Amino acid sequence: MTTDPAATLQTTRGCPFAPPEQHLRLLREQPVAKVTLPTGSDAWVAARYEDIRTILSDPRFSADRRHPAIPRLSEQGGQGMAGSPLPKMLLEMDPPEHGPARRAVVGEFTVRRMAALRPRIQQIVDEHIDAMLDGPRPADLVTALALPVPSLVICELLGVPYADHDFFQTHSAQLLNRRATEQERQHAVLELAIYLDKLIKTKEQEAPDDLLGRQIAKQRDNGGVDHPALLSLAFLLLIAGHETTANMISLGTYTLLEHPEALAALREDPDRTAGAVEELLRYFTIAEFAMARVTLEDVELGGTVIPAGSGVLMLANAGNRDPEVFEDPQRFDIDRGARNHLAFGYGAHQCLGQSLARVELEVVFETLFRRVPGLRLAVPADQLSFKEESTVYGMHELPVTW
Repeated sequence: MTTDPAATLQTTRGCPFAPPEQHLRLLREQPVAKVTLPTGSDAWVAARYEDIRTILSDPRFSADRRHPAIPRLSEQGGQGMAGSPLPKMLLEMDPPEHGPARRAVVGEFTVRRMAALRPRIQQIVDEHIDAMLDGPRPADLVTALALPVPSLVICELLGVPYADHDFFQTHSAQLLNRRATEQERQHAVLELAIYLDKLIKTKEQEAPDDLLGRQIAKQRDNGGVDHPALLSLAFLLLIAGHETTANMISLGTYTLLEHPEALAALREDPDRTAGAVEELLRYFTIAEFAMARVTLEDVELGGTVIPAGSGVLMLANAGNRDPEVFEDPQRFDIDRGARNHLAFGYGAHQCLGQSLARVELEVVFETLFRRVPGLRLAVPADQLSFKEESTVYGMHELPVTW
């Protein structure tokens, strides 16, 4: 049966281990299609791996999320940043604005610099596992490990007081919630902007040795501090630096517990953890609806012409299941060697913090399953709750015992 291009795009999964069935059907039958979004407006979707990479590397597709045609998943806000008090963030910029802004900060996230953080990340993970083991059983792995580890890491990296983590976790979750009203979303943006504005003004007086402090010192050497640019950078890194990794930790733990042969192989040979992380990233594509663009001119994609001024949503969760790229893509295989997945995007806007995320995930999974060999779900799997209301897929809680 041919997919109806007027069908409303599905945004929830029937199975926690697979994208919405409609997305896979589009991949098979109509990889470039015009659909109706849950808001009632129309947009184009691309489901094929190569088409998604083309979009992400083609300057005819704009990343400006303030454009009125950017695809929105809800009337309340969805993808757009229109009305935000913040200047443009990196992920919203097009050339020639994007290149210099990214080059200014990319050195903070090199593989070498992130590897140097590994001992501190290891210490943070061990401390939280210690606390979990000393606490009551069952424990919620989300609150015991998945949320605090990436939150503490990004706080230390940016020089944000960890004591304030509840504040930014609450407000960032509001931003990612498709069911939040526009007023609620804008309130969250404003509160975070006010908080970060004060923080950066303090750092401008001291320029400490953290990421924001080093950016201030670099800008000062180049002629003057760009406070608005620092504000938008801090906002992006703070939001993106903990929510996605936290969800990957909980989903990855759940997946490995539900695939005991893969887990046994990891315990036998921890060197396979890096490969397992790449496969988990491919398998879930956490930021399922984060890749949105607008065509600046008519563009032919996969034999279909998308008119200028059209919103385009990339279904990277389907692209990561493309059988032309990944053999038997529905199978979870920690030895697949799937580093070419789309979970971090592709091209000029590829995730700035991907090396940090990889290190965090490798340390968490290797340490958790080594130190807690009896870890298991504390409730039946069908009782677990997943974040279907968020643009970032994850779990509300993960009860575990040992």
